[in-house]
Order: sequence, then C-alpha cells, then structure tokens
Amino acid sequence: MGTDAVFTFDEITWDAAQRRGMCFPTDRVALALAADRRVERLLICNQPRSAPVKLVKDRLRPPAPFPATERVHLYEPLRLRRRDPVSLPGLERSYARYGRRLRRAAERRGLRRPAVVTAHPFVAAFAELDWAGPVTLLASDDWAAHPAYERWHSAYLAAYEQVARRRLRVCAVTQAIVERIGPEGPAAVVPNGVDPKEWLEVEPAPDWLTELPGPRFLYVGTLDSRLDVEAVLAVARSWPEGSVVLAGPVADGDHLARLREEPNLHLPGLVPREQVAALAHAADVCLVPHRQLPLTEAMSPLKIYEYMAGGGPVAATDLPPLRGIEGPLELVAPGGDFCDGVRAALARGPMAEAERQRFVAANAWSRRTDQVLALALGE
Repeated sequence: MGTDAVFTFDEITWDAAQRRGMCFPTDRVALALAADRRVERLLICNQPRSAPVKLVKDRLRPPAPFPATERVHLYEPLRLRRRDPVSLPGLERSYARYGRRLRRAAERRGLRRPAVVTAHPFVAAFAELDWAGPVTLLASDDWAAHPAYERWHSAYLAAYEQVARRRLRVCAVTQAIVERIGPEGPAAVVPNGVDPKEWLEVEPAPDWLTELPGPRFLYVGTLDSRLDVEAVLAVARSWPEGSVVLAGPVADGDHLARLREEPNLHLPGLVPREQVAALAHAADVCLVPHRQLPLTEAMSPLKIYEYMAGGGPVAATDLPPLRGIEGPLELVAPGGDFCDGVRAALARGPMAEAERQRFVAANAWSRRTDQVLALALGE
C-alpha cells in the first residue's frame, strides 16, 4: 500500500509552472511526486485565486489541460480577494480555512492521512493540517527577505516561527534558509539542479546572439534589484568591442535605468525556455553579478547550475550558496573588481565535454528530488 500525498504550490499555478518550463524546485518536486510509485494518490493544489481575475485571464489565455490520471488530480480553489491579507490574524484565519478546504478536496479524492508537501510558508504555518500525515515545507527562497513581498515580511517571520514550533519538516535550497527558519523537526538542504534532457545535447545558439560581436557575456534571469549594476557596467566598459546580454523580464526598470545607455549592452527580454541551454553554451562567460543582500545570501541561483551545465566558464559574486560548486567558476568578493573574475573566467575557458556531461549527471533534478522525497515521504 502506497502513501497518499498533497502538494501545494507557492504563489503560482500548475499552468504557470508549465509555461515557465517546469524548471524550478517546486515544479520538479510536483513532477517527482506524480511519477513516484510510492505515491498511491496525489492531489496537486494551486494557491487560491481570485475568481473574477481567473475568469478574465482564462478567457484571454486558456490554461493548458492538466494531465489528470486515476491517481493524480489538480485542485484549483477560488476566492473573491486577489491578495492575501497583510495582518497576521487575517492570514491565520485565511489559511486555516484553506487547510479545511484542502481536507475536503483530499477526502473527495479518497486520500487518507496524506503526506503534505507545501511550497508556501503560510500553508505550512497556518493551515489546519491535523488531518494529514507529515508536513514538509519546501523552501526555495527566503520569502521574509524578498522585495516583492515586503508587505508580508513580518508575517513570513512569524510563519517561520510557527513552522519551527510545529516541528515540521523543512527542505530548503540553502543552509541560510534552514537557519532562518530554525526548524525543530527534520531538515535537509537540497540545492537547485538541471534536467539532463535539456542539457546533454545542446542546440545551436540563435542568430541574434551569434551575430553579436564577442566576447559575449550572458546573464539570464529576472532583472531586478539583485543585479549589481556597477559590476555590469564595468564589464560592458572593459570590453567595449564585446557584448553584454541581460536576458529576462525587467522587474525593476529604475534599478536598471543606467544600463540602457551602454551601446554594447543588450536587453532581449524574456527568452524561450528552450533557448536557455543554447545561450549558456554559446556565451564566452556567463555572469552572476549579484549584490550582497539577505535574499541573495539565502538563494540557490538556478542559473549557476544551468550555466555550469552549459560548460561555463562563470564569473559570480562570492556568496555562500555558490561556494563548493566544482567547475570553471570564478568567485569575486562582494564589492570587489568583478572584471578580474571575468578575465580569469575568459582565461580559464569552458569545461571539456566529458566534464560538462559529468556535471549534468551529478546535478540532475532526479537526484535532487530523490532527496526531497526521502525527507517528505519517510517515516
């Protein structure tokens, strides 16, 4: 007899995870639970969405059908309000109700004492889950340090305290997050990974990249306050004959304003997921010029593993989660001369192909999710 399980996303939905390429820890753990034969029945749950907003968005862009089976189903709860309450009492009431709704949804699908894996600290901390088996918080970011959720920072800190008091299991992408939560129950650190299917055989880079003059320096990711603008400017100005590409959505235009003035700096916007491997493989140096912030000290940048899966080399700000990663990685002290790291990376060059493939295999998502499920489903 297998184990029943409930998985809840954080702020996104199954459809949004599909659209971004199922490339983040939450997405991969959901897939791993669906594929694991130890799981008898699985209920994958979106966060509650505003019914009016969902109606409008689904008309404009119909969601992809969920691949339901006899044992795997999707629960899509709705509510009137668009955002969570800001007050702690309001959050406690809201998520207590959500826990009761999860229970009813699980019972309708025949789940019994399911293991719960949630990517949302508020679900772990405040939902009524006494009907469930072991509860695991899958912490892929320090939400209490994320600028997008500043209004809820104090509530996230309260949630961390409650997770510790409840002695819940915690699986985090970095040791810094584990220490921030301070769990009294079992805990594990499982960093990000890569999908070998995307990285073992890399397609040629798109023409728009290969036509840029080299050396070509690449950053892929959301462009926001994490980015060290001074470091990026220094790279662009030190190699005026080359090209700096910042590929991703602009989330903080004011922070990036000065970068738009550089003639050799390119902002192509969000690139298709299927191009990321080709871009990383073709770049002369991949960049992680992050500022030293509570958020960046706690995050496990997915891009560092993807850059290395592409072969590198990589120049990055020296932050704790990046230490100990083997390969052509040059770390630069926060506030140091980032261009020195870029020069060292250029001189070092990429991995040999056999070494690159070993890196991909050693950091495959299947290895990572096996560790998560060992914690979440174990006795």
